[in-house]
Amino acid sequence: MKYVYITMLLFFFTGCSGQKKENANIPTPDTALQFTLTEPPAVLTDPAERAKFVIEHYWDNFDFTDIRYIDAPEITEQAFVDFIHIMPHTTYEAGRDAIVKMLKKAEVNSDMFHYFTELYEKYLYDPNSPFRDEEYYIPVLESIIASDIIEATDKIRPMHLLDLAYKNRPGEQALDFTYTLASGKEGTLHDISAEYTLLYFYNPDCHSCKEVTASLVASPTIDQAIRRGKLNILAVYPDEDLTAWKEHLSEIPSRWINSYDDGTHIKNEDIYDLKAIPTLYLLGENKEVILKDTTFEILESFLKYN
Repeated sequence: MKYVYITMLLFFFTGCSGQKKENANIPTPDTALQFTLTEPPAVLTDPAERAKFVIEHYWDNFDFTDIRYIDAPEITEQAFVDFIHIMPHTTYEAGRDAIVKMLKKAEVNSDMFHYFTELYEKYLYDPNSPFRDEEYYIPVLESIIASDIIEATDKIRPMHLLDLAYKNRPGEQALDFTYTLASGKEGTLHDISAEYTLLYFYNPDCHSCKEVTASLVASPTIDQAIRRGKLNILAVYPDEDLTAWKEHLSEIPSRWINSYDDGTHIKNEDIYDLKAIPTLYLLGENKEVILKDTTFEILESFLKYN
């Protein structure tokens, strides 16, 4: 089923001159339930324009009142995943507007609205999702908060998540904070002088953190950037147990700034969204956010080509 969807989407993006159009209906075991894509007009030949059309009209033929779709993930969730797949092929504005439009349609049924907002959280917000994209999750949270079918008490968590999402967005200056070294000496993020600053929140006992630290140390791209004075790494331990942190001080390269948050202000005051550890931010010379909550692979690729 997955390959049928992807093939159809590629067909819509690229067009197919001189060939008979395929039926966009995706076959299912239950013929009463199906997902039908709206085909772009033949006059649209540019892949980006076709992608924009598809994402704008993606849910036009979907019946949001039919709650049977909630129990048919092979149709509904797969269609949702392919909807997310289109996002990189169009503009952020088009993707954002498509999300808002889709959720507005879903408000016709509270169960359907909850179902799709949960899917958005699963795919766009969960730290383990390969589709994670906080910028696209922002309009989801805004739609939940604006919805008349959501109780006020059920908006408390989305409002908190939205407040976090609004902080330290790409293009904006990262919030400043004070860090403390093992010697007791203090410094601030904004006082670090470098073309790029990697802000690395970690826990020495975290297995994933050990893997990321090892990858950073082993990367020729990271090493060269540090040696050339282009990159500075600020490693920050955001938790309270300093005993554990001090026991692992030798595991962090001496060229890095290895610090802790005295008083755990970053977590307690939600200065940064640390929904998962490790968390990586790449900042520019003026501490503007370039990459927010990124992966090592994306970070290394960016530095390699910039």
